[in-house]
Amino acid sequence: MRRTPLQLLLPFLFLHIATAAVDDSLDVKIGQMLMVGFRGIGAAEGTSIARDLRDLHLGGVILFDFDVETRKYGRNIVSPKQVAMLTAELRSHAAAPLLIAVDQEGGLVARFKQKAGFPANVSAKYLGAMDNVDSTTYYADLMGRSLAIAGVNVNFAPVLDLDVNPDNPVIGKLGRSFSANPDIVVRHGSIVLEQLRDKGILGAIKHFPGHGSSRDDSHLGVVDVTGTWTRRELQPFQRIVRAGQTDMVMTAHIFNAALDSIYPATMSARTIDGVLRKELGFDGVVISDDMNMKAIVDNYGLETAMREAVNAGVDILLFGNNSFTFVPDLPRKAHATLKKLVLSGKVSRARIDTSWNRIQAMKARLKTR
Repeated sequence: MRRTPLQLLLPFLFLHIATAAVDDSLDVKIGQMLMVGFRGIGAAEGTSIARDLRDLHLGGVILFDFDVETRKYGRNIVSPKQVAMLTAELRSHAAAPLLIAVDQEGGLVARFKQKAGFPANVSAKYLGAMDNVDSTTYYADLMGRSLAIAGVNVNFAPVLDLDVNPDNPVIGKLGRSFSANPDIVVRHGSIVLEQLRDKGILGAIKHFPGHGSSRDDSHLGVVDVTGTWTRRELQPFQRIVRAGQTDMVMTAHIFNAALDSIYPATMSARTIDGVLRKELGFDGVVISDDMNMKAIVDNYGLETAMREAVNAGVDILLFGNNSFTFVPDLPRKAHATLKKLVLSGKVSRARIDTSWNRIQAMKARLKTR
């Protein structure tokens, strides 16, 4: 029987539809693996972040009060009321639950500042020195409630780095560590995580496998802790992970030849898959520290950095887009780069699926809180 032109075309149409469905699914999964920073105190229809949330299926955003390139405050955060409106607009453009993150550690690293109308806060070093669980509970509760009211559901805190080197320019000198004593770090870090969870906020412990002994700042270049890091710095991470208290682990961009002689922790399978997952037993979401930091961008191209990080076990790639130079189309470049890596076979679809499953499981917990 002679087939009609339509009948001849049907197999090709079905193949096209099936291929498109696979590509759409891949686009969504890749988008969920990206968290990006942007400029603007609003996210109305027509803004670039509204477009990227819709078109790229972005899984998360990060908010900043200070814009590094312009040296001005007011990048995303002006007042509690404004942030609440911004986060509502952001969520309205996302088809799936959206991660909205800040670094609200307290002290010098606090995006929600008292001068902008947010509650007063204190540093981790202050709380660790007091070593009073009631004080830490009070400030962590206050912090969690202010984040929840503002519509933020991810806090990149607490810092579990040991205060090994008080002169460390990025940890010790900034008062970001509770203590050099692992017991104190775990005691107060646990309280922060408990209070965040109580308010429906995901906490991310950082900076794995320990940034406290460094002499340099990974925002500015390569940090080698081979001669200063000890396995004692793993203790807070190990104890918090094994107690089931954390939702995410953030990696550090530190180089440690004792763990990996080639790549820094964020790009190291030996560190993430080997130490964090197999040795410490963490099977949750791993998020990178900012991939725009100079420790990464000055030494690796975007494609190499993303390939190695994802293959190492990173589930969410963080691009703050607030390090020295703002790149308007960075979200699209990151999405296109990861998709290219998958289509070329340099990152397997199975690896993408693993991250997708972890992220969805974490977001499901977020919705039930």
